[in-house]
Order: sequence, then C-alpha cells, then structure tokens
Amino acid sequence: MEALAAVAREPHTEFTLEPIVIDGPRPGEVLVEIEAVGICHTDLAARDGALPTALPAVLGHEGCGIVTKVGTGVTKVAPGDRVSITFNSCGACPSCTTGAPSYCHRFVSLAYDGVRDDGSGPLSTADGESLTGLFFGQSSFATHSLAFERNVVKVPHDIPAELLAPLGCGIQTGAGAVMRSLNCRPGSTVLIAGAGSVGLAAVMGAVVQGAATIIAVEPHRSRRDLALELGATHVVDPAAGPLVDQVRAIVPDGADYAIDTSGVPAVIESLVGAMTFRGKIGLIGVPADPAASVPLNIINSLSMGITVTGIIEGDSVPDEFIPELVDLYRAGRFPLDKLVTTFPFAKINDAIEAQHRGEVLKPVLVQA
Repeated sequence: MEALAAVAREPHTEFTLEPIVIDGPRPGEVLVEIEAVGICHTDLAARDGALPTALPAVLGHEGCGIVTKVGTGVTKVAPGDRVSITFNSCGACPSCTTGAPSYCHRFVSLAYDGVRDDGSGPLSTADGESLTGLFFGQSSFATHSLAFERNVVKVPHDIPAELLAPLGCGIQTGAGAVMRSLNCRPGSTVLIAGAGSVGLAAVMGAVVQGAATIIAVEPHRSRRDLALELGATHVVDPAAGPLVDQVRAIVPDGADYAIDTSGVPAVIESLVGAMTFRGKIGLIGVPADPAASVPLNIINSLSMGITVTGIIEGDSVPDEFIPELVDLYRAGRFPLDKLVTTFPFAKINDAIEAQHRGEVLKPVLVQA
C-alpha cells in the first residue's frame, strides 16, 4: 500500500516527507494507520549514525494508531483496534521466555536492521528505492506502520492518541526503571538525574511506588518546577554546587535508589557518591561517546554493596505494563499529559528543533 513518511536520508539533516510503498502485512504482521508518534532521542541517534541503522530509513518507534489489516495467524488484535506500538522481541530466546523481552537476544537486530527473518524489507519509495524500515519493529514516522503481533498492545479509544504514543518507549522506560527494574520500595529515597520526559516519568513512577523522598537533578528551572509539580519532594540545580554535597544535605545517609537519564559519566560518578549502603543505580541515558566509561572507587563505593545496572525499556513486559500505566493515568496518578506537546506530522523538523531548544519535553506528531 502507499503511505507518506518522514525519511531520514543523511546524518544531521532534516527529514523529508516522501510517498512510500509498504509491502504487507505478511503472516504475523499488523498494518497500523498512525494517529500519533512520539519523537525520541533514539530516533535522532539512528539518523545521525550513532546506531547501526542504514540510511535512507523511516524511523519512529513510539507509534499509536488503528489496526487496518492483519496478516494470517494474527489473533491478538483485529482491524479497528487501537494499539500502542512498542519495541519488538523474538519471543523465543532465554530472555523472552523468562519474562524479560527488553533483553531479547535479538534486540539489536530486530530494532535496527530493518529486515524480516527472510531478509526482505517492507519499505520502498514510490520509484522502487529500498528504505530501511521496521525500526524497533514499526518505523512509525509515517501515516501507516507495519508492525508485528508481538509488539502491538491494545489500548483504549477514549484517551488521546498523543498520550498513548510515548508509552511505547520513553515513558515506559522511565517509569519502568523505578517501578520494575529497581522496584523502589515505599518510604525510600529516589534520586533522578535529568528531568526530561524519561526522568519525569521516573518521578511519576516514584510517586506511584510511594517513595518518601524524590530528588530530581536538572539544570533547567522550568523542568525543576515541573518535577515538583509531578511529585518530586526536592530539586537540585547541578550548577549550584557539587551534586554529592547537595544530595547529602537532603539525605545525609544517601539515596536508596538512583536513575541516570543523562548518560554523562561525571553525573553517574556523582550518583555513586550520593548513595547509601546497598544502594542501587539504574543507567538509562545513552552517552554521546560510545566509548565513555565511569571510574568506580572499589573501596569507597562498591564495598558499600552498591549495585550499578543497565536498564533497557524499564524491564517492561509491554502487554502488562502499558495497560497498567493507562490505568494509572485514568486514576489521576500518572499525569503524562503534562509532558506532551503536539505538532502536525508535517512539522516533524520544527518539533525536533523545539525539543533541541528545550522548549518542549515530549514532542508528539499527530496526523491531521
């Protein structure tokens, strides 16, 4: 079928709107008419060459829309259902079969290679040029997206699509880091570095978990203010002094849990110094330098029983966690509407620039 897509052709250049042709759905695949799609840093990292996705490509991995057609064998959804599209996973490896699909052994190839198991790619231009598709199993920077039965989650029709779309990746990553990966206990202290959309989702997740002290570290005042509005008990401006000193002025014994969304080694090193005994640190942020590392003092840090763990997609099982977040939103306990700003799909480049300038937290493209 024909569709319109935002195509990434060269690193560090604007997306171009182009007609494309989608082949499918084949067995196990689902064709979705996209209503809304979030813009995530990962999309831009793939466009700019930091991830192994070949250009030209159709990116986008936080889609939400209406199922229009399903391939043979699909029973999970049917035409007319609204779905949130999330990360893909194989369903057969040791991680997938033990409830940890975000650590699928094929995660990298399924997210970035853009081909089916038989090596075919479903996307091309109107004149037959091949395009890399199936980004995170969806490539939803388009009017239509080809996904898989495994990475679509049925969602309600009565909640705006622009709020449901980011649940597919960024929001479930931040919230899941607190609610799933670290499973922060009630009454604990949670320290969150970075108050972008992922960090603020972590703040909201910490509120849900019943954390007693929630500290958000963020250089932008407007984001610190929003963190307080969303439930942070304290905010820290990293420009106001050493992070460790500021945190220990709030909690002298140190934090029980910390989440890093910055990917900055110096910030992560400071988080280690701000932890209490047996503290747990979750790393979400992607460093600008793929070779970046963090020095850890074995005596002063690791001997305290501190755990440092990488987190992918918040250790989420999307079929369970996305409906849970929807229910929390309905109950007024997860106000993700405060994070989202919408842009027309055709204004994708304007949305990216607004995010780059810090004017918006979570830009979401909506179809007219």
